[in-house]
Amino acid sequence: MQPVYKRVLLKLSGEVLAGKGGKHGIDFETVETICKSIKECFDMGVQIGIVVGGGNFWRGRSSGNMDKTRADHMGMLATVMNSLALADTLEQLGVPVRVQTSIIMQQIAEPYIRNKAVRHFEKGRIVIFGCGTGNPFFTTDSAAALRAAEIDADVLFKATNVDGIYDKDPHKFSDAVKYDKLTHMEVLQKGLNVMDATAAALCRDNNIPIFVFNLEDPKNIVRAVNGENIGTLVKGE
Repeated sequence: MQPVYKRVLLKLSGEVLAGKGGKHGIDFETVETICKSIKECFDMGVQIGIVVGGGNFWRGRSSGNMDKTRADHMGMLATVMNSLALADTLEQLGVPVRVQTSIIMQQIAEPYIRNKAVRHFEKGRIVIFGCGTGNPFFTTDSAAALRAAEIDADVLFKATNVDGIYDKDPHKFSDAVKYDKLTHMEVLQKGLNVMDATAAALCRDNNIPIFVFNLEDPKNIVRAVNGENIGTLVKGE
């Protein structure tokens, strides 16, 4: 099939890298399965940027009495570990990849420079963006929306543990109703828990579609790139 998107920003949660039933650390069999699907999209000519969370190592909001800024800094470092794990696995699969971080750590990764990231895409490389936005009080969802806007992505893919957006938590309520399509404004007005309001508003203001789908089957990344209706699409009016 012909991909319907040329450049995508893929947002992965850190928890998914821990594997099924895992809560902490990295399960490299799971990472390899995800990376194989990313490679399949890459081989189709799709330009791919990735933002990954750090919840499999650290969740700042569960840090008790710790200073919020310091807790968020630890979370940013957790995203770097996940970024390096993804990069190493992709390289072993023969995919050229670069890691860029919004906090400078030159011995480990490139500093994030927007024009350099775009140049990597043009040269046929995947770019993984670590450290979130580089600022405390912002989630990696916000970082994904920001990077999607900066690199002129055609769409923001949010790969999650449900097969789309529901009116309430489908894991708790059997009568939860799934939406096939929504507008950014509906997501904000209904308070739907797909991503934080900052990220949703940033996508709305920059007219970036959001596609939410289930990553339990990593092949869904390929299906999403091909435009298959496997989740919920959020776009402008």
